[in-house]
Amino acid sequence: MEAYKRWVRRNKDYVHSLESLANGLTWCLPERFSASELGAEAVTAILGVITAINEHIIETTPAPTHEDPPEPSSFPYGLCISTVKDLETLIEVAAEHFYGEAKKWNFVAATEGIKVLIRLALFRNSGYRMVLHGGETPNTDKELDPSSSPYGDGNFTKYATQMPAHFSNNFAQNRALSALSRFGENARMVSEPMWLQRMQHQQSIVQPPSPVVEKPTISSILSERGFRGALFLIGEMLFITRPLIYVLLIRKYGTRSWAPWFLSLAVDLLGVGIFPPFSFSASVQGNKRYLPSTSEKEEMKRRKLLWALYLMRDPFFSKYTRKRLESTEKLLEPVPIVGMLTEKIIELILGAQMRYTYMSGS
Repeated sequence: MEAYKRWVRRNKDYVHSLESLANGLTWCLPERFSASELGAEAVTAILGVITAINEHIIETTPAPTHEDPPEPSSFPYGLCISTVKDLETLIEVAAEHFYGEAKKWNFVAATEGIKVLIRLALFRNSGYRMVLHGGETPNTDKELDPSSSPYGDGNFTKYATQMPAHFSNNFAQNRALSALSRFGENARMVSEPMWLQRMQHQQSIVQPPSPVVEKPTISSILSERGFRGALFLIGEMLFITRPLIYVLLIRKYGTRSWAPWFLSLAVDLLGVGIFPPFSFSASVQGNKRYLPSTSEKEEMKRRKLLWALYLMRDPFFSKYTRKRLESTEKLLEPVPIVGMLTEKIIELILGAQMRYTYMSGS
């Protein structure tokens, strides 16, 4: 296994290209979206699991230097979620093949329940930070409001010029004293024998353990961020549990009912709508204000883009979207090459729409 890890890390570009080619070719398998598509989905699932494992190996590559040691290894939440997502379509197809259309929703609901449990555990383990890409991407970015720190804008000179004169003078004196102190330290090191320097260097390696940073808890978030913190927690919980709620509603009412469609859309709109407008205030150490990182802002955009999947979900798809696709196909059919490509694309769309897991967005 270690030899395989080393090979993947050394040839990651080649591995990415090979995986992209293999995953693209699976959409062209002859039995894809047919009555006997179980074998094709099994091949796709195996390739997806291998891709997820390779990505995990690449992401956990040890740092080349020991200046900034990596964090201790934890449970691979992202790998587990990716693996479940790669297997979910195979589970749906196998359940429908062996148990029928009606009973397959029990297995789909169980799969969504597993993902919800993993994401809730990840949400808690990360200190209740926003779940990125459904938990497949770790949320490690940190960003504070630049107005809360004098160095937040990255312009040290600008801040120095805005300080009062006596602060500027004290600051210049402190810098001069610091420079003299470093000069004296260097001079002392030069005058000391080599064996003494080595002994001191060995002693300096043994450092006391760094203080453990406590992860935020629900109570600390509520006390620090107040009402906005409560909105954030509720919104994230709605986003995590929405897929399971949707499947349970489909299991009860069926895909032709508008109730699951409308209720799922309402949960999505509420989950994103109640998020504070990217200004999570916190009354900690003065007027410090916590802002979401760039990756969290991109995640909010991604979640809004996922709303487009409601156009592909029944009963909206059967009533409106399918008719639009068929009319577009008839319109472009006489055009050489374009008509053929349009026909193939629409065929893939219609085939993928038959599977809940392709349009779940979870």
